[in-house]
Amino acid sequence: MSRSLFITGTGTDIGKTYVAGLIVKKLAEAGKNAAYYKAAMSGNDRREDGTLIPGDALFVQQTSGIRQPLEEMCPYIYENAYSPHLASRIEGHPVEMSVVKAGYEEVCKKYDYVTMEGSGGILCPICFDEAKIQLEDVIKELDMPSIIIADAGLGTINSVVLTVEYMKAHELPIKGIIFNNYHPGNVMEDDNIYMCEYMTGLPTLAKVKPGDTELDIDVKVLAGLYE
Repeated sequence: MSRSLFITGTGTDIGKTYVAGLIVKKLAEAGKNAAYYKAAMSGNDRREDGTLIPGDALFVQQTSGIRQPLEEMCPYIYENAYSPHLASRIEGHPVEMSVVKAGYEEVCKKYDYVTMEGSGGILCPICFDEAKIQLEDVIKELDMPSIIIADAGLGTINSVVLTVEYMKAHELPIKGIIFNNYHPGNVMEDDNIYMCEYMTGLPTLAKVKPGDTELDIDVKVLAGLYE
């Protein structure tokens, strides 16, 4: 039976894809049948034939070493580096929940551990004009728990607590927080992490240093986050 986990963040460019790659790598290297999925990717480059490269999916594939085909990983790929609702307004091909769900279910049929990454922060709109779809709608539709990726640096207390409070208010289960861009011994970053734990009641699952190629978490603990 397939298990899944949703990866959200306190904002865009916070390191969700980087950490997702390390998570999938950890599972794959432990012999788990692991896969990656994302509803919509923005800001992608084009191949010479004009088709778009799903950049986040490619990064995770290369980082983790999994053999999952790129075409399985994301149903909606956009060139403009905007929120998916705006990118699709410009480029067409708006997100449909039924398509996202169908793609997700196909991945779940083939793999045991599915890591799904969100776009931007938790409030990122996926579609707006044709239908009102927020990331939280996707999480609820697919019935997944989440973890939050946050930067360890200045400003993270506010962004972490606001993200957690929103998710709690909207009944989105959270397993814990992974702090990215962490520098061991940095007094401010250590205090940020402590304050985030204190103010949210959530555990720190891992601390990722710049350039890390491995996720410092026991694989049994990591696998246990998936439901």
